[in-house]
Amino acid sequence: MKQINFKLGIVAVLLMLVGVKQASAQEARSGIKGGLNLSNLYVDDVDDESVRVGFSAGVYTQLMLGESFAIQPELLYSTKGASTEYGSNDLFDINGEADFNLNYIELPVLATFKLGDAVDINVGPYVSYLVGASIDSDDDLFGENSYDLDRDDFKKFDYGLAGGIGFNFSAITVGARYNYGLAEIADSDEADTFLGDAKNSSATVFVAFNLQ
Repeated sequence: MKQINFKLGIVAVLLMLVGVKQASAQEARSGIKGGLNLSNLYVDDVDDESVRVGFSAGVYTQLMLGESFAIQPELLYSTKGASTEYGSNDLFDINGEADFNLNYIELPVLATFKLGDAVDINVGPYVSYLVGASIDSDDDLFGENSYDLDRDDFKKFDYGLAGGIGFNFSAITVGARYNYGLAEIADSDEADTFLGDAKNSSATVFVAFNLQ
């Protein structure tokens, strides 16, 4: 009798574990995403001047911790920086535009509040690692040029706060997000001369494809 009860107990535990695994698989969401980045640098207040157009792309997963709450970690490649225009002065007759590029591997970990199945509200921290820095210029004297910058002139890690909204359409999510950087990006006297206490800010419009 004890052996029968023991075997029944094992079967019950196995069935429970299978049920939990199936429920987790149904609740978890994973996929790929990409979007358009509008980035800028700020010192005191963020404004919409000197916006650089870039992109972000990567993968994400969403793990349900309740009927209307989830944790959403992501791993993204994200371009940030700023754009500026320069014109003629008393010494030089040159008109052009330059993009200051900072490229990051970014890890947001977001709390997700679900408003039914249609809308997700995301908020949480992010941390980024700088993988490259450069300047792209285009003017009427030298034409188009690209210059790599010394990565050691800039902080390797950036961090800040992110918040956004996503609209779910079956296997596709369309949304927008804003990243507010909290770390100064300059890490040398040379970079500080040009950037001062500048920090990153960026707004992203994205499309995500749910693969699970």
